[in-house]
Amino acid sequence: MTSSTATPPPVKSHQPDGDDFSTFATATENTPLIQSDTDTLRDGSVSPAESAGSDEDPVIGWKRAVCIILSMWALIFLQASNMSGMTMTQSTIAADLDSYAQAMWFTSSYLITTASMAPLVGRLAMIFSPGIMILVASFFFALGALICSLAKVFAVFITGRVISGVGGAGVLTLSMILVLQLTSKRRRGLFIGMVNAGFTIGLSCGAVVFGALLPSLGWRALFLAQSPLSILAGLGVYFSLPHLTVRGHDKTNTALSKLAKIDYLGAVTLTTTIVLFLYGLSSPKILILPIILSFASLALFLATEYLYTSDPIIPISVLQSRGVLLSCLGQLGFMAARWTVLFYAPVFVLAVRGYSPAVAGSVLIPTNAGFGLGGVIVGWLHVKRTGSFWSPSLVSLVFFIFTIFGLSFLSTAAVEPWLYVTTIFLNGFATGACLNYTLAHMLHLAAPETHFIATSLLATFRGFAGSFGTAIGGGAFGRTLRDVLTDGFTELDGGVLGEGRRVLITRLIGSPALVFEGGLSDAERAVAVGGYEVALKMLYRGAAAVCLLVLIVQAGTGWSAPVSKEEEDEIEEEIAEHDGRMEA
Repeated sequence: MTSSTATPPPVKSHQPDGDDFSTFATATENTPLIQSDTDTLRDGSVSPAESAGSDEDPVIGWKRAVCIILSMWALIFLQASNMSGMTMTQSTIAADLDSYAQAMWFTSSYLITTASMAPLVGRLAMIFSPGIMILVASFFFALGALICSLAKVFAVFITGRVISGVGGAGVLTLSMILVLQLTSKRRRGLFIGMVNAGFTIGLSCGAVVFGALLPSLGWRALFLAQSPLSILAGLGVYFSLPHLTVRGHDKTNTALSKLAKIDYLGAVTLTTTIVLFLYGLSSPKILILPIILSFASLALFLATEYLYTSDPIIPISVLQSRGVLLSCLGQLGFMAARWTVLFYAPVFVLAVRGYSPAVAGSVLIPTNAGFGLGGVIVGWLHVKRTGSFWSPSLVSLVFFIFTIFGLSFLSTAAVEPWLYVTTIFLNGFATGACLNYTLAHMLHLAAPETHFIATSLLATFRGFAGSFGTAIGGGAFGRTLRDVLTDGFTELDGGVLGEGRRVLITRLIGSPALVFEGGLSDAERAVAVGGYEVALKMLYRGAAAVCLLVLIVQAGTGWSAPVSKEEEDEIEEEIAEHDGRMEA
């Protein structure tokens, strides 16, 4: 792999039969990760292969660009709204399926699957074109939504959520790949901010839409509607993209021969590690055995990658990069803390303020508006170059810590609404800015030839963070809430907690809406509201503590880019020349 200063070789002309792909004599950092099979597209525009990596934006035709953006945004919207909408429908689904005690798995099953499948999706994206990958992802998402809409029992519903998670695993990763490929470095930050804005619009609007339509349509119709929308969005991306293939595509190998080279043992062990770890943390009571087994699976994964495979699912150079690994770990802790806001802000409005599901969902609008604005403004005004963004990453992270710590004091029934809304808006703004800065800084730290896999790995940890935050935060929140409710109802009943109270506690934990809609007496409601206030306070303070560790990890990434292969060769030549002169 040559350095980024090398001149890109010319692209071969496209053969009329469409079976030949554009090839490069030598790959460079300016060589696009994804290349078009045509120099001039059917609509007369210039191919991404011709302009990617330059300071000018690739031109692919405004009609094609609009179709790609709208279709990809639709998929991102569906994925994100599927997460936040579950907060609004959880109580109703739990009642219909008689699964109050298992309600926490409605979200966790989806997020765990998304995080677990993301590494394999990233590897498959090196074999199949992005259009095919997006089409398959949209099909799985649609199938899972259909199964959920028809579910009569808890097990079938969770199966649908898992299948939807398989589809959702590729959406964010592939959207980032397309941004890196189809935009110039000068505008990369802006479009990454736009992708994040699309994701956050889905989170905020999804909760509002689900909350508003739930009373009239029911939760089954809401899930059923996602199925055709997902298929249409996938087809829109598929037919709008030019014919793309991964850099280094070898037309002499068939898809089956490439599939045979995939590091399946590494994929299985990594997936098993994530699932076991999150399962142990997601349970109402932390399960030690799955967590121990997850570390054993992690050791097997590392041994596989280092010793037994010639084409690892995560290249060794990436595993050995301090900057990449610390960036991923920082992203994990940071976004896990962010998910406590996304998931529990509506819970606060439902259980503590007593508003309707539609109003509870709308609380995500200001925080996600801040998220979108933070990413877009930072990308537009500042992330317009390559290089280090070490200081901005830390400053934006500190700002985030202050806002989430402030929420631990503001999540009470007595707080002024405008103060709460302002704080979660600022929390979202800090999140959007920090995500843009940390991605730009990681690309600076990663070796140029590993940018594709490093970006996929960062997206994996970002997806993992949703599961991690929901699992750890949800587990800690549920345990604190159960303890406070148990103490409160025991004191209310004169020191004896009956079986009826135990059932009520389980129902209140699984359905926040029951605090004000469950026919509780004033005394019972006071206990329930107080329990949620204490649980939220401890949740946000724990998230702030995690972010202090993240700050140290992010600072440890450093600010120096790795030395390129060409620079190493030049240094070796200079040393050899110096040694030769000394000997002479």
